[in-house]
Amino acid sequence: MNERIGKPKIFSLGLQHVLAMYAGAILVPLIVGGALKFTPHQQAFLIAIDLLTCGIATLLQSINNKYIGIGLPVVLGTSFVAVSPMITIGTNYGITAIYGSIIAAGIFIILFANVYGKLLKLFPPVVTGTVVIIIGLSLIPTGIKNMGGGASSPEFGSAENLILSFGVLAFILLMNRFFTGFMRAISVLLGIIAGTIAAALMGKVNLQPVADASWFRIPTPFYFGVPTFEIVPMLTMIIVGTVILVESTGAFLALGKITGKELSEKDIVRGYRTEGIAFTLGGLFNAFPYSTFAQNVGLVQLSGIKKRSVTIAAGLILIGLGLIPKIAALATIIPTAILGGATVIMFGMVVSSGIRMLSRVDFSDNNNLLIIACSISLGLGSTVVPELFKVLPETLRILVGDGIITGSLSAIILNIVLSKGTKNSLKVVSDSPLASNVKGL
Repeated sequence: MNERIGKPKIFSLGLQHVLAMYAGAILVPLIVGGALKFTPHQQAFLIAIDLLTCGIATLLQSINNKYIGIGLPVVLGTSFVAVSPMITIGTNYGITAIYGSIIAAGIFIILFANVYGKLLKLFPPVVTGTVVIIIGLSLIPTGIKNMGGGASSPEFGSAENLILSFGVLAFILLMNRFFTGFMRAISVLLGIIAGTIAAALMGKVNLQPVADASWFRIPTPFYFGVPTFEIVPMLTMIIVGTVILVESTGAFLALGKITGKELSEKDIVRGYRTEGIAFTLGGLFNAFPYSTFAQNVGLVQLSGIKKRSVTIAAGLILIGLGLIPKIAALATIIPTAILGGATVIMFGMVVSSGIRMLSRVDFSDNNNLLIIACSISLGLGSTVVPELFKVLPETLRILVGDGIITGSLSAIILNIVLSKGTKNSLKVVSDSPLASNVKGL
């Protein structure tokens, strides 16, 4: 679409991008903050700073110069890949270690962006698909516990919680069955809103956090304390960052195809470097790791609007929302059961994405079957039975006790040992779920 777009339309199209990714953007801080027992005030800060950092990261990735920016209509958001590792790190090492690991991963990606451009051949679909499945499987128990009201809730599994959670689940499914296009794209957000209204009518919503929140706040770095740097968390987050880069590359290639821009290796490397900067900003401002959102890639294809000015407007809107704590506080009043009904679908979709990636694997090759079987078994097994490694030193025990890390390392190493050869890196990552999502539109 090449005609000139007026500023009001640019704003409305940018707002559409924000709505498409908003549910995903707020769910991660709600899940992580809830698991780490944050107060409503801390939760509101986490959501606000997340929205603001999403906006900054989107602007950085939208530009295009010699050093940074993929120069495509991208929107960056919080990656679900990092949820389980962040909770594990926070539980075992403390909150400050989470942000130290994110900063370290960001700096690592910035420094080795060129190397990543050449090493992605180590991550063919058999590896990335397996890792994504493990990530989804590790998240599903959290979603199920939330459906009951949260594992520590005295009302866990109550009739009210089950009605709300399954009601939201049914609402989202019906939206996807009977609607298409943008309404389907924001079905999760609409489900959360409808569920929260129903919960309010049942007297299960407390509006006090919204009333207490201020209208404007300038973010400050290190809100939760000065970051600490521990070896195992840093290694964990570097692996997480690598998986995120693989998925983002699929989005880059898909957007390049949609917009008619031929991407070179240098373009991809600039995109990696920018995501490294986004990671680092997330660590400094106590937010999250960031990746290119699949929802927004699909929206570019669906709307036919391929101008960067629209996603730049989305970035500016996100920054504006992040500066208004009252808006962020609205998300903190959502009952846990509502989140469970929404997230159980999203986590299941992570598993589905991994399965779709594996559909491009040659299953006639027994080595591929061994890679998948061993990696998923070890990844899921070390999560369910962490005491298997109780004789190991504590540092090593925490590392191998994380199913995502164990499964990822297993897939990477087995692929190197058993693989008969890998394809060109850019061709391989174009088979990521993000790219295939766009092809299916």
